[in-house]
Amino acid sequence: MLAIIGGTGLSELQGFEQLEKIALKTPYARSKVRLARVGSGDKEFIFLPRHGAGHKLPPHEINYRANIAALSDLGVSEIVAVNAVGAIHGDLLPGTVAVPNQLIDYSYSRDVSFYDGKLKKVHHIDFSNPYSEPIRQRILRATEAVNSDSKTACEVMAGGTYACTQGPRLETAAEIRRLAQDGCDMVGMTGMPEASLARELEIEYASLALSVNWAAGLSEDPITLDDIHAVLESGMEFVSAVITEVVQQS
Repeated sequence: MLAIIGGTGLSELQGFEQLEKIALKTPYARSKVRLARVGSGDKEFIFLPRHGAGHKLPPHEINYRANIAALSDLGVSEIVAVNAVGAIHGDLLPGTVAVPNQLIDYSYSRDVSFYDGKLKKVHHIDFSNPYSEPIRQRILRATEAVNSDSKTACEVMAGGTYACTQGPRLETAAEIRRLAQDGCDMVGMTGMPEASLARELEIEYASLALSVNWAAGLSEDPITLDDIHAVLESGMEFVSAVITEVVQQS
């Protein structure tokens, strides 16, 4: 079973048939997901709005363990996570997308593991390559298929390093310079511990990241929520088309 985790700009399903709302109780909290289907076909998937219905949860308050545990309980074996990011790499213009292959975690004070010595004994996973390469390639094939239609064409960065910061505030210009020096290409607030929790439960996980603004200090214009929402609104058409293609490939 494939799951789509929707982030900022994708807290509601549009263009998909919603079949059932499911509330699951986990040892960490309750998690609400939706069973959905692509068009009139038989391809079903699970949709989980990361920030909750109506985008109510800030990044540092999301119960990532409850979400991933719930998906595992439902038999999910693959996850495509949609993330909104700020662009650091010069080629990742706002409105373009990336399929990152590495990440650096700068977040803190989050529940980062199922193996905390309480419900599960301590265990150390291999996280050298944080994203599933087969799922990454499926996403990239989907972007190529969607880009064959000029109406929804979008530039795609086929790799890159995702920096996960704490939030909910945006970063300072000095922090972005540091991230750039560390080799980061994009910055977001929700990539971790989501990715590592999926790895702990042996769920294949990859990200489709939509660039919504230049990171702090990389543009002369101030970062405004109005501008971010405008890019989200236009970019989600492409993202939704890619999700449709990924589901159909599953």
